[in-house]
Amino acid sequence: MMHSYHTFKAFVFLTALLIFLPSLSMASDQLIVYSGRAERLIKPVLDAFQAKTNISIQLLTGSSTQLINRLQAEGAHTSADVFITNDAGTLERARELHLLKPMKIEGIDHIIPQAFRAPDNSWIGLSGRIWIIVYNTSMIKPEQISSIFDLADPTWKGKLAIPTAGSEYLQAGASVISATKGEAATESFLKGIRDNAENFVYGKNRQIVDAVAKGKVALGLVNHYYIYRHLAQNPKAPIAPLLTDQKKGEMGLIMNATGIGVVKHTKKAEAAKSLVQFLISQSGQHMFAERNKEYPLHHTVKADPALPPRDSFHVAQVPLARLAELREPTMLLIERSGLR
Repeated sequence: MMHSYHTFKAFVFLTALLIFLPSLSMASDQLIVYSGRAERLIKPVLDAFQAKTNISIQLLTGSSTQLINRLQAEGAHTSADVFITNDAGTLERARELHLLKPMKIEGIDHIIPQAFRAPDNSWIGLSGRIWIIVYNTSMIKPEQISSIFDLADPTWKGKLAIPTAGSEYLQAGASVISATKGEAATESFLKGIRDNAENFVYGKNRQIVDAVAKGKVALGLVNHYYIYRHLAQNPKAPIAPLLTDQKKGEMGLIMNATGIGVVKHTKKAEAAKSLVQFLISQSGQHMFAERNKEYPLHHTVKADPALPPRDSFHVAQVPLARLAELREPTMLLIERSGLR
């Protein structure tokens, strides 16, 4: 009787082990991605990678700053394999904190331009976006504004929508302006748009585009792709983008990039690297262009035809890696300007 009891226990244990083993196998074929990008913007591309490789993705989203703090706190015990953000400055900050692993990717010099990568390739840009003005075509004419600095003119009081002080887009934009024009000019600009926006301060870019489309305000500051995604769903919306600061000697448009890095303490470096390679490949880059209306960084992949061609405008010549060192003084400027 005792013998059959132990036999039964062994049978139960072996059965449980066989049931458990597949989940261990699945875990080894899984990447955990910390993403500062909204799930709706990044998940379709990650799903395509999963379908192609059978490597599953577990996605944890949050603000890029929160995720960097989490990676710091977790240290060598982190479960994260990959870090994706919507701001090159945040990636450079992660590199400075030694949270990312340098990557060797064959042919990278011919795939993604050096301006959109860390010197040691510990982070690599995935897609570009420009910070531009969206305006209501029935309320103003584009010739009324030639520079982003015009938004600080009292003419636009009560007619402008802007992001909150916590917006990474605003912070990056102010950093580029500061690097180009100096702190005094940046603070003057920030105070001017603060006064002109009054209560039209929004936490999300799509809210700004919506406010402009509904005529609540005449214009707003947003990332370009929010305009084109709104127009894709509402072709008759009275909105259009305004490309500023394009005359000779002017600053140019403010361009930033989303990007990716492999976490230093990952135990799945090869699988993580394969995700990076997929996202910078032509097929991955096409998805950023088609689904999100962003500018692909792969030199052979064209942007959505609805967008202004990349060679039709010039951008501010501030290396994206500098956004990390500019972050702290920029935050002080934003605080001093009284933006909320």
